[in-house]
Amino acid sequence: MKRKNKIISIIEYLVLIIFALCAIFPVIYMISSSVMGEDEVTAAIQNFKFHIIPNGFTMIQYYTILLRKPDFLMKFWNSVVLTVPAVIGQILISILGAYAFAKIRFKFKQQIFFMFILLMIMPYQVTLVPIYIIMKKLNLVGSYASVILPAMFSTFGVFLMTQFLKAIPDEECQAAKVDGAGHLQILFKIIIPQCKGAIVSLAILSFIDNWNMIEQPLILLGSQKQPLSTFLSQINSNEFGVAFACGVMFMLPPIFMFLKGEEELLKGIQHLDSK
Repeated sequence: MKRKNKIISIIEYLVLIIFALCAIFPVIYMISSSVMGEDEVTAAIQNFKFHIIPNGFTMIQYYTILLRKPDFLMKFWNSVVLTVPAVIGQILISILGAYAFAKIRFKFKQQIFFMFILLMIMPYQVTLVPIYIIMKKLNLVGSYASVILPAMFSTFGVFLMTQFLKAIPDEECQAAKVDGAGHLQILFKIIIPQCKGAIVSLAILSFIDNWNMIEQPLILLGSQKQPLSTFLSQINSNEFGVAFACGVMFMLPPIFMFLKGEEELLKGIQHLDSK
């Protein structure tokens, strides 16, 4: 019986390893191809002879995107300009909204929160047309604000933070009110110190979501303000090596964010699973 269980466990691990290798192979191939010569990459793709060990190591692709062609750095900066304010704004607004839903009593609270959930599960393409119309009326189409403002008011952040704030005992807030504390004092002195993990989790998820956005900038921004996420699809098919190098550079910020906040993110997920 023990031998049979051991064999089953080995098979399960082998299957998981195979799935893991299949999932990570595109990333390994992209990194490997980014340090190959352009001719080697092009020949491998055209002849369907994929290999991950370069015949000749070169950094010419990175030299091209970082020094020879300014388009990459310009699009990279556009991504930063769009993502950082959107993440900061979403965190602030989500905390305020979540505090209202979790700790303040008012009429139709449950109904309004239910509407937030409905908006959250809707495909973004459904709300993109109304967003465009609103931004057009505000004369913001073509500016960074047309992308940043809708991202700041994302319903997902409010929903996520509300679940965390509900776990904080109401008695603590009531005791603070008895001592004369207002809502802002309660929020900044009691609530926020206890939900740092939730804030880090929201920051990581929001950063990845906004860093990878495509539809919003394509519809709302001009070509000069397009982020790196849209630039990758516009690279010429004769520049496969450049495309791979751009892909590697594009995935570094999200990976850095995840590695810096991995522990807090896992704690946040475990907290939600325990509720």
